[in-house]
Amino acid sequence: MSTEAPIAPRPAPSVTEREQTNNGGPVKTWQVVVGVVIGIALLALLVWFILWAANNHPAAVEAIRDIAIIALALQACLFGLILVIMLIMLVRLVNMLEFEIKPILEKTNETVGMVRGTTTFVGQNVVRPVTKATAYVAGVRKGLQVLFGDPRRNLDRLDE
Repeated sequence: MSTEAPIAPRPAPSVTEREQTNNGGPVKTWQVVVGVVIGIALLALLVWFILWAANNHPAAVEAIRDIAIIALALQACLFGLILVIMLIMLVRLVNMLEFEIKPILEKTNETVGMVRGTTTFVGQNVVRPVTKATAYVAGVRKGLQVLFGDPRRNLDRLDE
C-alpha cells in the first residue's frame, strides 16, 4: 500500500478566467484595439475607393450598381419563395397535428382508461377473492396443524 496522500483536484477556473482566455492565453487589450483600428482603416479605404471610382469611372459604377440592384431583387424573390414554402410546411404540420396525431392521442387516452378499468375489475373480482381464499386455506391449515399436529411428522410415525 502506498502512504502517499492523494493529489487534490485542481479547482475549475472561474467564469472571468474562462472569458479572458483565448486558446490558452489571455486576451490582451492592445490586440482588441489593433483589431478595431484595422477594421476602421479597411472601412475607410473601401469608402475612399467607392468615392474615387464614382468620380473617375462613373459608367462602371453605374453598371456595378445595376448589377447589385438585380442581385438584391433576385435575393428578395428567393427569400419570398422560401417563406412561401415554409408557410406551406407550417400549414401541413398543423394539419398533421390536428388530424393525425390528435386522434392517436385520443385513442391512447381511451386505451389507458380501458386498462385502468380492467385493472380495477381484475383487482376487485380476481385478486381480492383469491387473496381471501388463500388466507382462509392458510387459516384452516394452521387450525388443523394446531389440532392434529404437523402432518409431515405424523406421516413419519405411520411409516414406522
